[in-house]
Amino acid sequence: MTIHIGAAPGDIAETVLMPGDPYRAKWAAETFLQDARLVNEVRGMLGFTGTWNGHPVTIQGSGMGMPSLSIYANELIRDYGARTLIRIGSCGGMQEHVALRDVVLAMTATTVNSPSSGIFRDLNFAPCADWGLLRAAADAAGRRTVPTHVGNIYSSDVFYDERPDLNEQMVRHGILGVEMEAAELYTLAVRHNCRALAVLTVSDHLLTGAALPSDQRERSFGDMVEIALEAAFTGD
Repeated sequence: MTIHIGAAPGDIAETVLMPGDPYRAKWAAETFLQDARLVNEVRGMLGFTGTWNGHPVTIQGSGMGMPSLSIYANELIRDYGARTLIRIGSCGGMQEHVALRDVVLAMTATTVNSPSSGIFRDLNFAPCADWGLLRAAADAAGRRTVPTHVGNIYSSDVFYDERPDLNEQMVRHGILGVEMEAAELYTLAVRHNCRALAVLTVSDHLLTGAALPSDQRERSFGDMVEIALEAAFTGD
């Protein structure tokens, strides 16, 4: 048991999927895992452990933003022995060819600031995904009909952004989408010699203003979760 995770020793699997929303963790566990059981509910940040095709898997909510994710990822890695951590969540599209419901596999994650920024000081560290996971996820996506994009994303430390000039430069430089957690996850994973990946579903679009209604989001996220699970156990 840690400050933020109430799971007992042995309750957390080495493979952890991390949605931001704890209720998305509940939905994913009930939908995709066998014999899923609640292992954490501290501060309402739900976590579940079950099996997928015989493999132990934990699905643990991370909250919104890099500071929140950093807390849970640190405790999962350092105190519970998690070795593969895959963010499953939504992102905002930033390119015309990236449409609602498409899947984005984050090869790299650009950011202005993260909880790890103070460690590097004047160094612009480049957080990137684990290659084995990324390759396996791309293969898994290729077996589906959902359009999938692989490339650079932007991990923002603010939700209500007031920097349209920055967004313009990211679009200009090919950033596929924006979310709020992956850059810190990738940095923590490499620091602790773990594997990390972000598999994202486009839920809204910064260029067009289009957005999925809330009641359609979960139904559109199934491919993302299945891609993440397949990648976790074929990307060694």
